Amino acid sequence: MTKQRPNLAEITAAAGSTRRTVEPEPQATPDKSPEPERAGGRRSGARPAGTKQIAGHFPEEVSWQLRELAAERRTTVQALLGEALNDLFQKHGKPEIA
Repeated sequence: MTKQRPNLAEITAAAGSTRRTVEPEPQATPDKSPEPERAGGRRSGARPAGTKQIAGHFPEEVSWQLRELAAERRTTVQALLGEALNDLFQKHGKPEIA
């Protein structure tokens, strides 16, 4: 015996829409100063320009231990990863640029 799902389109049509129509705000004149763009053309300002994300998949315990270490040292995970990458670069005779 299968349970039949209700048709949402029929339910919303029967109930009527309660959405408000919102008029779009007029566009402001664009700022004259050029703003650096991120990939995809968006700029959030949350990350420094000229940076690139580097990621990897590790066991969940690695994430918790890294955050715990950051809290103990009163620093950020980002700073710890930079330190670790610089140690790796030094080990392999590369400039410490992270």
